[in-house]
Amino acid sequence: MTFESLPQGVRVAVQAAQEKKAAGITVLDLSGASTFTDYFVICTGFSTPQVQAICTEIEEQLYKQMERSVRHREGYRSADWALLDFGGFIVHVFSEQARRYYDLERLWRSAPKLEMPDTAEGFSTTQESGISAFPGEPYSEERLSSGGRGGRSGT
Repeated sequence: MTFESLPQGVRVAVQAAQEKKAAGITVLDLSGASTFTDYFVICTGFSTPQVQAICTEIEEQLYKQMERSVRHREGYRSADWALLDFGGFIVHVFSEQARRYYDLERLWRSAPKLEMPDTAEGFSTTQESGISAFPGEPYSEERLSSGGRGGRSGT
């Protein structure tokens, strides 16, 4: 299973969750194991406002891009677990603690799984190649300890 092979609605939901910095985004293919849905999209939010923002963004993007509305919504006001049912797929947005407790990936461990990489917060840097996000100002411990002045005096 690849991201490109997923149905458009699932891809839109994943991208919307990424936009709101959801962590641990996992897609389970339940098409061979369930009669109530074909996919689970599971992710983690770290606060009630973030869980709500993830849900809102997913709903807005699915409607905007596909004119698709949520069929059923549960737990939106909760900080632990929100569920969005779009019929062919269900989105679960968990707090860290609730995700560990309910452990849907373990319950559906026989289902094919696609784990999405977490998006880095802030500036994107390519530290592997040594390129700085700020050209002309290479990263250094000295620059950080000098209060961000790059170690230069008189500026």
